Amino acid sequence: MGTAPLGVWHRVALDGMVSSVVACLLLALSAFAASAHEVQPAVSDVTVEGRELHWDIALTLEPLIAGADLEGLEDTNASSEADEIDRLRALAPAALDKAFRTYWPEMREGIVIRVGDSRILPDLVGVDVPEVGDTALPRLSRLRLSALLPEGDAPVTLGWDSAFGALVVRQMGAGTDAYSGYLTSGALSEPIPRTGVAQESAGAAFLNYIKIGYEHIIPKGLDHILFVLGLFFLSPRLRPLLMQVTAFTLAHTVTLALGILGYVSVPPQIVEPLIAASIVYVGVENVLARGLSPWRPVVVFCFGLLHGLGFAAVLGDIGLNPARFVTGLIGFNVGVELGQLSVIAVAFLLVGLWFGRKDWYRPVISNPASIAISLVGAWWVVERTVL
Repeated sequence: MGTAPLGVWHRVALDGMVSSVVACLLLALSAFAASAHEVQPAVSDVTVEGRELHWDIALTLEPLIAGADLEGLEDTNASSEADEIDRLRALAPAALDKAFRTYWPEMREGIVIRVGDSRILPDLVGVDVPEVGDTALPRLSRLRLSALLPEGDAPVTLGWDSAFGALVVRQMGAGTDAYSGYLTSGALSEPIPRTGVAQESAGAAFLNYIKIGYEHIIPKGLDHILFVLGLFFLSPRLRPLLMQVTAFTLAHTVTLALGILGYVSVPPQIVEPLIAASIVYVGVENVLARGLSPWRPVVVFCFGLLHGLGFAAVLGDIGLNPARFVTGLIGFNVGVELGQLSVIAVAFLLVGLWFGRKDWYRPVISNPASIAISLVGAWWVVERTVL
């Protein structure tokens, strides 16, 4: 038997490496498809009036009752307590209320209300649990807490155990300059005075919203990540990628601003399936097209408008501080852009740099990856409309 030329072995090895890259990508995409129980931050409103503190918290009770550690968790399906969480999701309101009241003494110890060197434990005033809906989606219940503060004018600092996940604290009854903080990893709020507003610098608010925007893409924005990867796989070369990303950025910036201002409001039940459909479209067109068509940036722009409405819903849930509207809006958008650029940079370093100019790039890498992206998007369309 003859010995194969070195070039043949080189090509075989290269094809094997490419196949490994695509296989890893497909495994990652299949993991994305399992995301149906995304962990959301708790959003709370606090009112301080003299010695009285009232704290309303909108949150998902089921993971907490189940004992799941939400710090750094993106999806409750990845928790060891996933089965118990799903069981609790199906409970009627009265049954979940009873389960929470049994758990409440444990949770109470993890809630932080500090005045000077004193820590105050809150009292549970009430629990509002909605009816069972789509068990694939978080059910937001509401806790109503109160606390009697010590005499004096010492400010109040709030927070909770990192295992409870991210917490948004919004100061009520203090006008347009009221404090709004996004707390992670067990961090505490800025000191909230008994009268007036908590002080937060514009720079600190800007950096905080950059972090929120970035985290909404990485690691939480799986649908946005797939859409950006769909743009990338059409062609990893700079010109077509730049045209698409620019159109997408301009579009979602417009609807993000309009959505936050209240000029445009579309229910998530409409927006989310359409975002999933946009993922299907870019994947399918990647396979059918021979390059950047004249209408592709226009279509991407239209889809960018949808994604911007999704970003606006997230920022609206968190609560954009009116006093920091421009700062927060720009910071959040910068964070989103940094997240998208990170996705593109990783894709380029793993795929585009090595294989983007090969004549077999489309059949070996682009087409299989684009088909996988479309399949995940199609599953999300079905999940968000039927299941």
